[in-house]
Amino acid sequence: MFPEYRDLITRLKHKDHHFTRLFDKHNELDQKIWNMEEGTEVATQLEIEALKREKLQIKDELYAVLKKASGA
Repeated sequence: MFPEYRDLITRLKHKDHHFTRLFDKHNELDQKIWNMEEGTEVATQLEIEALKREKLQIKDELYAVLKKASGA
């Protein structure tokens, strides 16, 4: 996710607790969605879609933080 910001992500994960929480939540949702789609966790398609929307919202927030921190 966001390879162009790899170094900035590393720095923010060490100094910005809000960014770190968002980043970790995004990764948790990604794993949960993958597990549901693979059938290792039971879920309806509606539940999966809701989690995907939440994950996308978090990704948008992460991008906004990255853009602001990069001065772009």
